[in-house]
Amino acid sequence: MANSSSVVCSHEFVAPYQVDLTMVEKLSSITDVNGNILFKVKSKRLSLRDRRVLADHAGNPVLSFHRKFLSVHDRWIAFRGDSSDSKNKIFSVKQSSFIQFKTSLDVFMGYNGNEHVCDFKVIKGSWFGNSCTIYAGNGTTIIAKMSKKHIQ
Repeated sequence: MANSSSVVCSHEFVAPYQVDLTMVEKLSSITDVNGNILFKVKSKRLSLRDRRVLADHAGNPVLSFHRKFLSVHDRWIAFRGDSSDSKNKIFSVKQSSFIQFKTSLDVFMGYNGNEHVCDFKVIKGSWFGNSCTIYAGNGTTIIAKMSKKHIQ
């Protein structure tokens, strides 16, 4: 079970075991292995910042995120619920470097204000396979993996 310092949104989304999820692009939803919708991603139409809201199965906002305007490193910022107030900031994500041959993202939790060392690193392993690995810190311990599943 995760300790309270590692809970990002709410304890209701923490499981003491591995959970396999599926992203359904056409429906902008995330399901469990049985096809039950757990989350939906709602996009705001005509948004300069490409603002989106991740809602639970009942439609309640879990977190919102948007692209930072005029960001050199293509930064995204996530907030609790449907907020954009800095006091509700959960994390931010930015490209590790301006020029990249392999996608690498640095994730900084909201409490990491100085951003000298990232809390998580996301490395996209394959452009064509759409896979990525998420590491704790600067990339030593794997905490999650994602790969695109091709359904025939």
